[in-house]
Amino acid sequence: MLARFLYSLLLTLAAPLLLYSLYKKKQGKPSVGKRWKEHFGFTPAIPNCKQPIWIHAASVGETIAVTPLIKQLKYRRPDVDIVLTTTTSTGAEQAERLGDLVTHRYTPVDFSFAISKFIQVIKPSQLIIVETELWPNTLNVVGKAGIPVTLLNARLSEKSYRGYKKVLPLFIPMARQLSKVLCQYHDDAERFYNLGVDKEKLVVTGSIKFDISITDAVLTQGNQLREQLGIDRPVWIAASTHEGEDKQLLSVHRQLLSCIPECLLIIVPRHPERFSDVAKLSQELGFLTVTRSSGNAIEHETQVYLGDTMGEMLTLMQASDVCFMGGSLIGKKVGGHNLLEPAALGIPTLTGPSYYNFTDITHALVAADACKITDNEESIVSQLKVWLMDKQQRQASGQQALSVVSTNTGAINQSLAQIDLD
Repeated sequence: MLARFLYSLLLTLAAPLLLYSLYKKKQGKPSVGKRWKEHFGFTPAIPNCKQPIWIHAASVGETIAVTPLIKQLKYRRPDVDIVLTTTTSTGAEQAERLGDLVTHRYTPVDFSFAISKFIQVIKPSQLIIVETELWPNTLNVVGKAGIPVTLLNARLSEKSYRGYKKVLPLFIPMARQLSKVLCQYHDDAERFYNLGVDKEKLVVTGSIKFDISITDAVLTQGNQLREQLGIDRPVWIAASTHEGEDKQLLSVHRQLLSCIPECLLIIVPRHPERFSDVAKLSQELGFLTVTRSSGNAIEHETQVYLGDTMGEMLTLMQASDVCFMGGSLIGKKVGGHNLLEPAALGIPTLTGPSYYNFTDITHALVAADACKITDNEESIVSQLKVWLMDKQQRQASGQQALSVVSTNTGAINQSLAQIDLD
């Protein structure tokens, strides 16, 4: 009780900064607009919606990850209503792509009064939290309301585990409120157990991210884009890059151009508010740059193609030969991004040394020779040369990537078997 009181006090002090970051206007970032009240529990009622399943996905990545499960859930139980909450406006934009499958609401900030108001209006039958978005007051209020809580696709890195150990008096009450924890891997389950989660609540279901469904439309659009880029032209993509990485990867591309003059880089910043900054950086560094949003033709002389649109990452990857995954070159700040999307397309990948958020996936791909861990520009250039210049070796690594994905599918079915849909 004391731990949660102190947490609530700190949250009150930090709330202005948190809300400022949510509402701050940035180019390319969708606006919360008049819906800001939802963050305080003033949630509009949903007509003809009775005891929906409440699924919480913090932002874009979690929303994308849970989308196949939502589709499968609705296929099995079309009568079940789903309320999908996100914290961010970019997550909300991604949720809107699901159309009638869900009703989107912003999740309230972790104040007890806000969560209580939300529950009174929505009246959820259960709460499913994607990955490890644990909020003390939310779980306390939900628990008091008798609402079962399932942690879906749960992961707990060694870094997060050490962090929670430091605040055990805060974590243990949260652990008591969890009905089931559906873990990605045995290592995750062991860490949750060491933090006090009852063993009977822990189930290893695998990662739902392996159950990637690549639509025919994505493949067609990607192949059409590749025709525009040049079928025989070596193309690599730097996906989900963060500030501090773009300059390094553009430097890598300059070195590649010295030995593969026709090479093209597709660069896709992780956050839409950085699109214009990266375009400007590329042009200032002297690269002939075309942005996807401009609709301009890609000429033979084009050296950099900026992916500055939302929801087209798979299309851009399908048009590429090799993928470098961003969020992995800037120390321990981010911890990498999901390598399974390029792997599901049969594309070999490179990552920087910081990939702690996807350790198991990365190691599985590395063991299959489908991914290489690179420490610096020199090693990135070296491996890109190998895969871009040796089609046979590149295709062999791509096939191994596909094998890793297909071997690990099935997590969605296992997860749904653990969720009460009656």
